[in-house]
Amino acid sequence: MTTSSTFVTADTDATKWSNLEPLYRSLIDRELKCEGCLEKLLLDRSDLDALVSEAGANLYISMTRHTDDEAANKAYETFVQEVAPEHAKVSFELDTKIAKSPHAEALDQERYGVLLRETRTSVDLFREENVQIQTELALLDQKYNQIIGAMTCEFDGETKTLPQMARYLEEQDRELRERAWSTVSERRLQDKDELDALFNEMIEKRTKVALNAGFENFRDFQHAAMHRYDYTPEDCATFHEAIEKVVVPLRRALDAERANELKVEGLRPWDTGVDVKGRAPLRPFDGADDLVEKSSRVFHRMDAQLAGFFDQLREGDCLDLETRPGKAPGGYQYNRDFSRMPFIFMNAAGLHRDLETMVHEAGHAFHSFLADHDPLVGYRHSPIEFAEVASMSMELLVYPYLSEFYDEEESDRARREHLEAMSRTLSWIAQIDAFQHWIYLNPGHSNDQRSAYWIELDQRFGGQVDWNGLDDARRNLWHRQSHIFGIPFYYIEYGIAQLGALQVWLNSKRNGEATAIEAYKNALTLGGSKPLPELFEAASCRFDFGPEIVEELMTAVREELDTLPA
Repeated sequence: MTTSSTFVTADTDATKWSNLEPLYRSLIDRELKCEGCLEKLLLDRSDLDALVSEAGANLYISMTRHTDDEAANKAYETFVQEVAPEHAKVSFELDTKIAKSPHAEALDQERYGVLLRETRTSVDLFREENVQIQTELALLDQKYNQIIGAMTCEFDGETKTLPQMARYLEEQDRELRERAWSTVSERRLQDKDELDALFNEMIEKRTKVALNAGFENFRDFQHAAMHRYDYTPEDCATFHEAIEKVVVPLRRALDAERANELKVEGLRPWDTGVDVKGRAPLRPFDGADDLVEKSSRVFHRMDAQLAGFFDQLREGDCLDLETRPGKAPGGYQYNRDFSRMPFIFMNAAGLHRDLETMVHEAGHAFHSFLADHDPLVGYRHSPIEFAEVASMSMELLVYPYLSEFYDEEESDRARREHLEAMSRTLSWIAQIDAFQHWIYLNPGHSNDQRSAYWIELDQRFGGQVDWNGLDDARRNLWHRQSHIFGIPFYYIEYGIAQLGALQVWLNSKRNGEATAIEAYKNALTLGGSKPLPELFEAASCRFDFGPEIVEELMTAVREELDTLPA
């Protein structure tokens, strides 16, 4: 393996373009006499790109941790407005230099083929007039985070964040659940007009980006920009149909069973998270420290190498886990590319799904650690469809170790909840992806047309839930999905990856956990250095999301549910 270069050092302030421009210009002007010179250029560029990436990462992390901090917001905005556009321009120049170099074909194609393919795509798609538009879109996404991060509500005399409100939806008191759900819904609806206006501006700008690049619509542009070489928009439609045919009936059957157990005539939105046997909600941990300690014990029982990685996260500033006012929504793992240290962000409120988020993001961190040996920063990241296999597999592989959080009965409940939720998750993924296809194939639509199509999709993919009297809330449910605003078309990856993760889990049941985890780790070690189908194959999985494999995997889920106590 080629070793990393020492072109830049960590003390270079990459938040200022004046420090970066001479370095990038020296790479652009460098004479390339042979394939060895080109390879050295790739390594030096990788170090410099990693430094810039980490500078942006740290500013983004700080901004999302404190969306109400004026200095953190300003620092991020300055980077987005002053560094990112200039970086995009010099990246295009470097990409062009690399793609058109006569020495490119002389490089080891087994090693550099994926990188060269992506570089040529980037050259083909780049338009200088889009740089400013992409900057404006990044700032609009920041505004979305600020709007969501500011959402709190008064409930029973206390100010609560929306993630904290989720606890009430697991309580046995149905009236309490309804009040909590309605309070959150009303708070979200206060900002619906602002969010719609924000999104309309995003659609307009994204459509312009696509047209500038010679595409008929943003959907096709974005598929190319996301380097989706191994599947097409038509394949996405096949996935939607597979979910509708196989998963939605299971979801609705489970909803009917739930309504029957709860002895309610119709399942309402606030009835989907409560335990049907009248048991108290699962409460796996008390505060972030307890969550970290118990998670560490899980990974120490699972695999020594993964445990070592997790314990590294406990050192330094690598974790921000608990919800609080002013914190951006959701959760993520961000790899700081120069120091090669992951960061995990989430909004834990003491729920079981917070435990799932913890192990999910830990899976991403394991991926970062296992791929961090590669000197090429691009290869330290994999296609999202496989990156999410790394994380979603962990949600399933922790099943045997839930005793660190629960007693035996609670562990069975947790497994059942996770498996039942899979049908809801896959249906939601198909609905979100189909929604985005329609949005960008019909960019001139009105807000009412968009809402009507969302309802049409909810009737196609939704569960057996009674929304009577809740039309406004239902029409705007998609507002809570941050990917639609900030990372368009990044969502079907979760569906593809869920099918991969289920295969990893079934491998652990059929071939033994140690064998499955070894294949899992071997695949993660490849990072993004191989095409997507080869990454799946390395993990002993098939890259396939048609109806046959969906049927096979959901049958396994149903069979597993049948073995678990209700």
